[in-house]
Amino acid sequence: MESKKTYNIFRIIMLVLITAFVTFIITAISVYNYANKGGIEKYVANAKNEDTSLAATLSNFKSVLEQKYVGEINENDLTEGAIKGYVAGLGDPYTEYLTKDEMTSLSEETQGEYMGVGIYIANNTITNEIVVLRTIGNSPAYRAGLLTGDIIKTVDNVEYTGEQLNEASNAMKGESGTTVKIKIIRNGEEKEFEIKREVIKLICVTSKKLENEVGYVKISSFDGGCAEEFKNNYEELKKQGINSLVIDLRYNGGGLVDEALNIAELMVDKDKTMLITKSKNAEEVITKSKSNKIIDMPIVVLVNEYSASASEILTGILKESVGATVVGKTTYGKGVIQTVYQLSDGSGLKITTDEYYTPNHNVINKVGIKPDEEIELPKEWQNISEVPEENDTQLKKAIELIK
Repeated sequence: MESKKTYNIFRIIMLVLITAFVTFIITAISVYNYANKGGIEKYVANAKNEDTSLAATLSNFKSVLEQKYVGEINENDLTEGAIKGYVAGLGDPYTEYLTKDEMTSLSEETQGEYMGVGIYIANNTITNEIVVLRTIGNSPAYRAGLLTGDIIKTVDNVEYTGEQLNEASNAMKGESGTTVKIKIIRNGEEKEFEIKREVIKLICVTSKKLENEVGYVKISSFDGGCAEEFKNNYEELKKQGINSLVIDLRYNGGGLVDEALNIAELMVDKDKTMLITKSKNAEEVITKSKSNKIIDMPIVVLVNEYSASASEILTGILKESVGATVVGKTTYGKGVIQTVYQLSDGSGLKITTDEYYTPNHNVINKVGIKPDEEIELPKEWQNISEVPEENDTQLKKAIELIK
């Protein structure tokens, strides 16, 4: 019997370009299909049987390497490298082969806890550099002083490029209590940090009551359990007497789309459209709210150019199916879905399979969602994920509008 478990997922490792004039962010919303040989593997097997020219070419290369290469040959590494290169030949940054370790890492990260330093990192495909998107509050990286925009050059004296994002991420992980050396470039100057790894507990949602009975909820990422956290935070704010809500999705590169949809369910009327998806050869699939809403109050959503993927899905739902006002900067514009098939050896193949649209059928991919009120942060507070309330011009505008 085929084992099948479906997730819509964003990898914590994101792709970001942080400059004053252009932003390029790639996230991965993935539908996980855990399949045995009755699933995706039958296609892999058929490909192996049919594509003799590719097999012959690789066999020839293998023969030459065995005869001429002076170093040690690891057959497993060669095989994984060949598969990665073959899939990368598509030129699609979202489609890739994942090794068993990478699949395990992906699963751990999205479950909300792992051992490491506590940063969201990114791959700038234009400069081929690894960039720090933000640090997790009170994490070792936060306490050490790593900042948004820092370019990671080496981990434990090994240099990594942007296309080696997974390898760099894995190098920064390790047993709690061990240390890792990270060299970064900040404003053209090299800095090195020695950071002790810890168990990192990802907190998706934080909240507080603002003036005039306004509730404020910040969603940092859509990890497992995020919807339950959101509901609990809302209920606590409701006890404090709030009558309106600001939902902050700035610097949220995405996450488990199921979690975003579950949050939307709390605010959308039953049977209203939340998401539209379309695959290569299939009809559009419309996802509608299945339950009655429990949140019925004015809502403002805060976004910026780093709000992507599941964040854009939630923003589109709240804007078009709830009537929420959107404040900030135009979102990134990542509107395609990847399906990840896990093979029996634990590795995986992630393929771009679908495009998604807002409830009103507006395109998100490469377009983003334009705010109703476009507001800049003060220059000195741009590219900083934690802005003091008194300096947060976007939040001030949200409070002004929600009054």
